[in-house]
Amino acid sequence: MRLKMAWPCTEYEIQQGARGKTVVQAEIDAAAELIDFFRFNAKHAIELEEQQPLDSDGSTNTMIYRGLEGFVAAVAPFNLTAIGGNLAGTPAIMGNVVLWKPSDTALSASYAVYKILRESGLPPNIIQFVPADGPVFGDTVTSSEHLAGVNFTGSVPYVSLSLCLYWMLYIRRTFKRLWKQVAQNLDIYRNFPRVAGECGGKNFHFVHSSADVNSVVMGTVRSAFEYGGQKCSACSRMYVPDSLWPQIRQGLLDVHKQISLGDPVEDFGTFFSAVIDDKSFSRIKGWLEHARSSPHLKIIAGGNCDDSKGYFVEPTIIETTDPREKIMNEEIFGPILTVYVYPENDYKQVLHLIDNTSPYALTGAVFSQDQAVIEEAGKALRNAAGNYYVNDKSTGSIVAQQPFGGARASGTNDKPGGPHYVLRWTSPQVVKQTHVPLTDWKYPYMS
Repeated sequence: MRLKMAWPCTEYEIQQGARGKTVVQAEIDAAAELIDFFRFNAKHAIELEEQQPLDSDGSTNTMIYRGLEGFVAAVAPFNLTAIGGNLAGTPAIMGNVVLWKPSDTALSASYAVYKILRESGLPPNIIQFVPADGPVFGDTVTSSEHLAGVNFTGSVPYVSLSLCLYWMLYIRRTFKRLWKQVAQNLDIYRNFPRVAGECGGKNFHFVHSSADVNSVVMGTVRSAFEYGGQKCSACSRMYVPDSLWPQIRQGLLDVHKQISLGDPVEDFGTFFSAVIDDKSFSRIKGWLEHARSSPHLKIIAGGNCDDSKGYFVEPTIIETTDPREKIMNEEIFGPILTVYVYPENDYKQVLHLIDNTSPYALTGAVFSQDQAVIEEAGKALRNAAGNYYVNDKSTGSIVAQQPFGGARASGTNDKPGGPHYVLRWTSPQVVKQTHVPLTDWKYPYMS
């Protein structure tokens, strides 16, 4: 199945109208990455089919990779069209019926993918496109005896009530809620449902004193502020040695002055545009207000927002004197970067701090030119990130190159984009066929 080559331009227009992506962000996501998902998942499915058990004298053994018995519920986020298409597409490739619930704020782009799949030859009712209220959809699918799996990308309710109580109502359509509902309904299901999810992160950049300063600055700006920080992999917390902070600080401020916000359709010089909706804007605004009121935080760039026409938030850089301040702990999903400056010689303690500050473990990056430090950091941060980068930013995973996912509160780490992901959506059956008739019920030792 091939996607039409005319799609990228159409999809770019949809992306702009719906979610304010720049041309490069829209093209990478909506065309290139989704096509990669479909092509590589098909490749991985074929390779999986070739993995067969050993035969023995007189018999042959076959592994049949069946679809799950029932349906898979795919719950998609707003920020990446490719993720929605993959959440529904991979289980379908592996022989499953899928109920695809798109994000309320990504209906147009998701429906474009669904229409393309149908026009490309996907039979009706294999993937069923089901726009719905989140809790209603969750209650309905988890109460069905035929639920065979949940494939989710979104958020978990790890949000400060003092900052945004209303946000809890919005995010109760979450992975934890779905998992609890599945657990409560286990007795009604024909099978134990497969539950897979990716739930965001509090992603870090750790900078060692041996790091290349320019690479740190450029990588961090892209990671923290591309698409307004509305990526689950976006850098949100940064740890910088005091010996390099003056240079890195100045570099960040110099680039910050050049970042342009606006309409990405009218001006291709725009680096990012408005955040997705009023709920997101209000949540991010709450964090900015917290930064102004906290004695441990200082806004050194940006800090303003405006919802008079669109939901615009300036790229914001904050310095903290407390590495355990809650802004270093909780996911924001907006263009806010918080920096903790540490004594250069305390980098080993900082590695431990990074590993234990946030409940998430999605992405992270280490910047160092010292190979011994790189190896030391890799050991200390072994469980701190599912996608771990050395001298590169924490965003930008590519299908089949960096299969994506994290553990802890970030999800089940099933690595979409990799060869193991397709197996998640199968129920293998082993068939043994014997070609030599059995002639006696007794074993030789019995004679």
